[in-house]
Amino acid sequence: MINKKVNTVLDAVKGIEDGMTLMLGGFGLCGIPENSIAALVQSGVKNLTCISNNAGVDDFGLGLLLQKRQIKKMISSYVGENDEFERQMLSGELEVELIPQGTLAERCRAAQAGIPAFYTPAGYGTEVGEGKEARDFNGKMHLLEYAFQADFAIVKAWKGDEAGNLIFKGTARNFNPVMCGAAKITIAEVEELVPVGALNPNQIHISGIFVQRIFQGEKYEKRIEKRTVRKQA
Repeated sequence: MINKKVNTVLDAVKGIEDGMTLMLGGFGLCGIPENSIAALVQSGVKNLTCISNNAGVDDFGLGLLLQKRQIKKMISSYVGENDEFERQMLSGELEVELIPQGTLAERCRAAQAGIPAFYTPAGYGTEVGEGKEARDFNGKMHLLEYAFQADFAIVKAWKGDEAGNLIFKGTARNFNPVMCGAAKITIAEVEELVPVGALNPNQIHISGIFVQRIFQGEKYEKRIEKRTVRKQA
């Protein structure tokens, strides 16, 4: 029986070294691998290139790595909620590559599927398309985009089994599934880790073949990025 369980988060992030490229799941603060990010902060690893839809907020998520100057480059789609990110970008301390959100997702999915490149109309005629190959398809111009090449993908799931099969919950599904198997090694942290056979096969979102390491996380904060409530009458 295949068993991909590791006992601790430190075991899970073992082998992540300075200068590596990491994919990190989540959208805003929803579905981010909280335990793994904390372990990376603790490890002191630096000069990272991070591929993630967002860059966290100032004191949570990837914002913690930014505070410690552990990220050299961010490849993201939306980064508007992080003042420290903005400061580092404007001062030239942080390299930033902004990508249309659909293109970001597809570059992950293409890497997962073993597709080296694809054409998309998103970004043609804008700064996004500068220096990129363009081609006409049915009278519409498209840009050539390349699949990501990452060393580690780190994702967060709701449930998983010891063979690496994963189930995501609600909107925490976001970028996590397309990052599984899109890097050389995929690490999955889950809220509940169960024995092989305990999950309903019809409910599994990602097969264990896409995952190399899995562990049960703890003490999830699951912060809400912007809490909006209705005023009492």
